[in-house]
Amino acid sequence: MIQASGVIICLGYILGLLFTTVPWGGAWVLLLGIVGAILFRKRRLNPQKVPQKTANNQLKTKVTPQFLSSTPHPRVWLIAGVLGLLATFYFQLRVPQPGTNDISKLVPSGNSNQEQLFIVRGEITSTSRLTRSQRGQFWLEATQLDEVKNDQGPASASKGVTGKLYVTVPILQATGLHPGQQVAVTGILYKPKPPSNPGAFDFQKFLQQEGTFAGLVGRLVNILDEEQNQWGWWQVREKIVRSQVRWLGVPEGPIVSAMVLGSKAVDLPYDTRDAFVKAGLAHALAASGFQTSLILSVVLSSTKRFNRVLQVTLGSLALIIFLCLTGFQPAVLRAVVMGFAALIGLGLKRKVKQLGSLMVAATLLLLFNPLWIWDLGFQLSFLATLGLIVTVPPLTQRLAWLPPAIASLIAVPLAATIWTLPVQLFTFGVAPTYSLLLNIITTPFISVISIGGIISALVGLIVPDVGSYLAAILHYPSHWLIALVEFFSKLPGNSFAIGKIAVWQVLVIYGLIALVWIVRWWQKRWWIALLTAMGLVLIPVWYSANTLFRITVLAAGEEPVMVIQDRGKVALINSGDEGTGRFTLVPFLQQQGVNQIDWAIASNFQLNGNNGWLEVLQSLPIKVFYDYFSPSGNTLTSQVIQKEVQNQKGFYQPVSAGQTVGTDSIVVQYINNDLPILQMQIQGQIWLLVGNLKPVEIRRLVKAGGLPRPQVLWCPGESLKELVIALQPQVAIASNTNIEQKALSELSKGQTKLYITGKDGAIQWTLNGDFETFIQGTENKTSVL
Repeated sequence: MIQASGVIICLGYILGLLFTTVPWGGAWVLLLGIVGAILFRKRRLNPQKVPQKTANNQLKTKVTPQFLSSTPHPRVWLIAGVLGLLATFYFQLRVPQPGTNDISKLVPSGNSNQEQLFIVRGEITSTSRLTRSQRGQFWLEATQLDEVKNDQGPASASKGVTGKLYVTVPILQATGLHPGQQVAVTGILYKPKPPSNPGAFDFQKFLQQEGTFAGLVGRLVNILDEEQNQWGWWQVREKIVRSQVRWLGVPEGPIVSAMVLGSKAVDLPYDTRDAFVKAGLAHALAASGFQTSLILSVVLSSTKRFNRVLQVTLGSLALIIFLCLTGFQPAVLRAVVMGFAALIGLGLKRKVKQLGSLMVAATLLLLFNPLWIWDLGFQLSFLATLGLIVTVPPLTQRLAWLPPAIASLIAVPLAATIWTLPVQLFTFGVAPTYSLLLNIITTPFISVISIGGIISALVGLIVPDVGSYLAAILHYPSHWLIALVEFFSKLPGNSFAIGKIAVWQVLVIYGLIALVWIVRWWQKRWWIALLTAMGLVLIPVWYSANTLFRITVLAAGEEPVMVIQDRGKVALINSGDEGTGRFTLVPFLQQQGVNQIDWAIASNFQLNGNNGWLEVLQSLPIKVFYDYFSPSGNTLTSQVIQKEVQNQKGFYQPVSAGQTVGTDSIVVQYINNDLPILQMQIQGQIWLLVGNLKPVEIRRLVKAGGLPRPQVLWCPGESLKELVIALQPQVAIASNTNIEQKALSELSKGQTKLYITGKDGAIQWTLNGDFETFIQGTENKTSVL
């Protein structure tokens, strides 16, 4: 009963933190606690027939109420509810806020066209990492700020500041930097912005979870202390990585190091990291429960001849060293706390309940930092471990007809998938198709590489050459693992975009999983729960895809990038640059559950605009690709796109000005081969996309009647005023905020409704005629919080 009571109380606290995204979430958790107390109060009384002797020594059966020891007392449910309510207030108290002297409060407003340089002094608190844009990145604890005037030196007195900065610098400037160094970084301060498009990475939220409210684009780094005698765990990590990479090479060496230290402690090549994520094997690169269990098993088995005190001491020491090497990541902390619980059980000669240990570990960590409840690594680690504890045993029993080793290989990844898939769909909207099969095949490789990596790391710390030799033995297992991952990640349909599911769907699915776990009736009818969960996900997706008509104008800089969802058919107009394709288009399409683009148009609004198509084609096939040829266009890129489309069995067709393409409800026409002007007829409306034209060209076209009068106009901010005055559209969408305030004031007095993607984010239009801005819509949805 104690274990069940503790689990319920811990669960109440965890639910309270999770319900912080729900209006009056704490009250709902308290209500659940009250309902639980009422429902389980009657179940605690179980009539038992107890034989008793009468005065005449005759046996008489008496019905006596007995408490069921397996059912927690009603007050436990009440305590859990109250704790959940308090958790919501505790979470709000722990949300990071900038301090009085936080450096973010000194960031310029950004309205000035001239960049302001600053010199920020402080201490580096992390190792330098390589970003996707090939810049070095590190965290800086700021202590002093100087303003630079004309790059000649400080313009004002130094200001004492506090706060942590997200710093990026040229890769050569980051070479040799390490934690503990005092540096002065010259660069441009900025405040992170919220995402401008659906499905985009929320950089602002990421920094806030780290207690950071500003960033610094550095240009020059000056090291203030040249002392090289500072010791830190980063030196141990670097020594291990160098030892393993020396003879293994790249990417095999970093892969082995990542399985020992975790991917956050190792600079993995992004193409390798992306391949593991795409194949559904990202957990293999994250140090967590598997490595912790492996370390404890090795330590305890090698010291089994010694007394328990020494075993517990050495095991604890091994866990502490492992934690320091990997860094204090939430998933690793969870595994280490559970490892300490196992050692305590060993020392006290008591069996530790794994479920209770998991709940206690999660609660302790969330008491230390409640914000970790929204850390994806912590969520997936917790859910995967929960699945291993409660779902692997029944799965193994059902697979008893298989050899035990094979049954375990199937049950472990299947259980982890069952418990983590709803969160993955809520976060990304994508399910790796071959993940389960790949996990089964690669488990032996991962085990061998992890064991060998730990051994080579320990030896490499003492004798680097021997450690490198031992790591070299892992070349073939790691090479074969990478080859398998790349093979599966390139298979057709390697991932299936279901679309991002809603919170209520996540809650219902986990409710069904919990019923199958706890209730015997559902355990025998698990297939009903499976079909219900699939219906909850697939039916809304199917209905939305086949009834929705929506146009989304993405915030993608100087090129009009549009996604048209036409009742099951998806069209894409323009792709932007490489960054737009990778970080804006693909996440948006995956969030919408798009697995194929039916037709696409490249209109050469930008000379380098076609680069984004290559990113899109790597993730989604395009059935028909229309390329409006332009003499000034990038023909080399067009040839590459044509080859890629044809490799995917798609149809590539060059189109010249005057030709129309599209469907019955959407007709697109390029007006001029030399000028970037695209006309679309959508449900009886005319949309006009006008690229970066000179004022003289605009006046000439308007005077000659070469531009139709549209209902909706898209154009760069520089051309907005002249085009709106000339064409008088009902709605005008500008691509950036580089518009004079006077011009905006004049235009706002007219009949045209103005939107600016640089300020409003993505603009969406549906058949009811309403335009909705993404940033304002997001603020409205979260304002109640």
